[in-house]
Amino acid sequence: MSWLTRVRNSLPFGDKRETPDNLWTKCPSCSEMLFTKEYEENLSVCPRCEHHGRIGADARFAQLLDGGFEVLPAPKVRDDPLKFRDSKKYPDRLKAARAANAHNDALTNAAGSILGEPVVLGVQDFAFMGGSMGMAVGAAFVAGADRAIRDKCAYVICTAAGGARMQEGILSLMQMPKTTVAIRRLADAGLPYIVVITDPTTGGVTASYAMLGDVHIAEPGALIGFAGQRVIQDTIREKLPEGFQRAEYLFDHGMVDMVVPRKDLREMLARLLGYLSPAQQAA
Repeated sequence: MSWLTRVRNSLPFGDKRETPDNLWTKCPSCSEMLFTKEYEENLSVCPRCEHHGRIGADARFAQLLDGGFEVLPAPKVRDDPLKFRDSKKYPDRLKAARAANAHNDALTNAAGSILGEPVVLGVQDFAFMGGSMGMAVGAAFVAGADRAIRDKCAYVICTAAGGARMQEGILSLMQMPKTTVAIRRLADAGLPYIVVITDPTTGGVTASYAMLGDVHIAEPGALIGFAGQRVIQDTIREKLPEGFQRAEYLFDHGMVDMVVPRKDLREMLARLLGYLSPAQQAA
């Protein structure tokens, strides 16, 4: 033991205080260091640059739904229908994702109300394998639509996905027509289907249920598109406009109906549900 260590250990400073690892959050847009508690109290929106951070299903339910909502059970599907393996086995990837997340797959539904307006709310979580659309997501979407039809209320979904789940191959792509049929059934029942597009929403999700709503709301700055910008740029051999595939650009070009900050989203959804509810239409 060196003399410096002996002197340091003999000083009456006491034990070093432990600092929690999650005390600070770095804004991915402006790099501002934020107190995590204050960041979460601000709905995971940076108070400096207003970047809307990605949030999971439980946080979204808490922000949008009134108290006393019911999280719906996830439908049962085969975990590995194609016996797929890349650098890891697909079941191992699922096991790791489930260990790191609160829910069984990327889409979770809850039944409740928004400012008194009854609703079934589905939320995709990008933290679960990039929110990718596989058989479990398709089954959950249909289950959410079925519950809305049973309860005679709207189905609202918050999308966040990198597209179809490659480990399920063609079976993941088949969820596109499957969810489209469920949306048609909602329309036949005279029930609203509202889409809240969050960052990022891309690929097969954009090409199906994310763009088939009665109303499309986007969060500020959300990335929305089908193919990646580099693929598009290399295909058309032209430089893309500033802000291409961002929520504001799509609003300016008529692809979404409105861009709504997270702090105003609950009130806007309640207003739309009031306008579009079957009882209001009958009146």
